[in-house]
Amino acid sequence: MELGFKFFFYAIGLGIGLAMDAFSVSLANGLNEPRMRTRKVCGVAGIFAFFQALMPLIGWICVHTILQWFGFFETLIPWIALALLGYIGGKMIYDSLACKEEDDCVQRVGFWGLVVQGIATSIDALSVGFTISEYNAWEAIFTAVIISLVTFIICLVGVFIGKTAGTRLAGKADILGGVILIAIGLEIFITSWF
Repeated sequence: MELGFKFFFYAIGLGIGLAMDAFSVSLANGLNEPRMRTRKVCGVAGIFAFFQALMPLIGWICVHTILQWFGFFETLIPWIALALLGYIGGKMIYDSLACKEEDDCVQRVGFWGLVVQGIATSIDALSVGFTISEYNAWEAIFTAVIISLVTFIICLVGVFIGKTAGTRLAGKADILGGVILIAIGLEIFITSWF
């Protein structure tokens, strides 16, 4: 494939499409932690961007090496995303309802929590490896870089919107964030079957 307008248009479109789940989770993180520092905001966006780039590359590698095993794994993707996001969202809601003191109720998502969110929101991107299977290695890597940049920008916007709304919603923001995460898990699960 030639690196022309069509290539970039397709790669940016993939990035936007894949980043929507990460955007929603970034929004939930911003809602959950309205005083999040700029460094962490960039870290959140960076983790999502990393996994959104990594998963299509893993899918591409699987198409070119172990295709027979990948077909089985693809049926598990919606179940994994539902379980991970359902657990994280349910824990956010539970922690919020169990919290008595307003100041103790801010549930900051740590590094490993962000990694789990990054995997859960990007695991469906493994199947993108099938759509870019005709690309050579450099084209696949370049596509992954574009997807990563698009995801990074979209997630930055999501966190900042969430932070702004989270400040206004105060104590109920983490419940809304948990509901959003569960809804994303359900959306990934349901759309994979229909």
